[in-house]
Amino acid sequence: MRVTTAHSYDTTIAQLNKRQAELVDQQEHISTGKRLVRASDDPVGAALAETVRNRLSRVQTDQRAIDASRTSMEQAEAALGEGSDLIQRARDLILSGGNATYGDTQRKDLANQLEGLRDELFSVANRQDSAGRSLFGGLGGSSTPFVEAFGGGGGQVRFDGQPGQQAATDVRLPQAIDGFQTFMRVPQGNGTFVLQQGASNAGSMRSDIGQVTNLSALTGHDYRVDFADVGGVMQYSVTDTTTSTPVAGQTGITYQAGMEVAFDGLSFQLNGAPKAGDTLDITPADTPTDLFKVMQDAIDALRTPSDDSGDAARRTQNLGRALTELDAGHDRVLLARGQAGEWLNRADTIENLLGDREVDHTAEQSKLEDMDLVKGISDFQSKQVGLEAAMKSYASIQKLSLFQYVS
Repeated sequence: MRVTTAHSYDTTIAQLNKRQAELVDQQEHISTGKRLVRASDDPVGAALAETVRNRLSRVQTDQRAIDASRTSMEQAEAALGEGSDLIQRARDLILSGGNATYGDTQRKDLANQLEGLRDELFSVANRQDSAGRSLFGGLGGSSTPFVEAFGGGGGQVRFDGQPGQQAATDVRLPQAIDGFQTFMRVPQGNGTFVLQQGASNAGSMRSDIGQVTNLSALTGHDYRVDFADVGGVMQYSVTDTTTSTPVAGQTGITYQAGMEVAFDGLSFQLNGAPKAGDTLDITPADTPTDLFKVMQDAIDALRTPSDDSGDAARRTQNLGRALTELDAGHDRVLLARGQAGEWLNRADTIENLLGDREVDHTAEQSKLEDMDLVKGISDFQSKQVGLEAAMKSYASIQKLSLFQYVS
């Protein structure tokens, strides 16, 4: 077969260009430190690397989300701690208001202080995180979840947020606490029934908060205790106002201060000296109250002047009830704070989990994309030596010509 000189030159030049392109490509891989610079380098490896990059991106997104949730929960936990302190201070003021030696002026001063604490607690309940989200808005619905509605009945607070609590997942935490359950679901009275003095009572009779003695015997009915002077002896009778019938064994009972009254699975203690016509109402605690109303009721009780013994008895009764309800509300705030602390602990666990996943995905991505620089440099030097040898041999061969030997 005859090989022309031109064909030999063209073939050699093509091989030299190919070797030079391989050398440039190898140099590019070394300079980037990547085995995969473009998909054509390894189509299968490139597809796998893209999958790993997507997983790594999701992990990094989850890490940013958990950081945001941690910040919100830290601020919510701090706010609940502040709220707990405010409630404790309010409790101390209510206890002070029960001091029999205090006059109307001292009690009004306590009421003013208590009102300031109530306003502070209201501000805490509406607190926002650093991103402007309500910390106690539940599932959302309003940037200011707690609204004070003025008008009939005084300053009542309503919840304009969305009640409910987001659930924590393996990689996400809630960014808000259900303020409705925390501040607005305080059980009235002892949680089962409420004892309330008649508005026209003139005696000093009062009761404790009461308790349940037999849960299965409870009827859920309304009752009224009536006091009457019969032949100079103070007696009481209990009527089931739901059925309008007297309670068996509780009619015409001689009253004694400190006595225990028990019927239909409930009991309470009576103190003080009632007057004829005084009453005591007993109603089921079906509807919860809220911390703001509890504090407002205590404020109203402290501001009520003592015109007669009936006013003092009602104030003592109302302050005792406010203390019980405030303690129940405090328990709910502490429960929410404990939940926030638990979520912060879970955030540490999730962060460790996501950190391990990030390390695994990064290592897998490096295995697919990164170059072994020692091997890469060795291959580059081999290709370089091969190119130099080819160029030198070509330089020598291209000088060979038949015309050099014809003279």
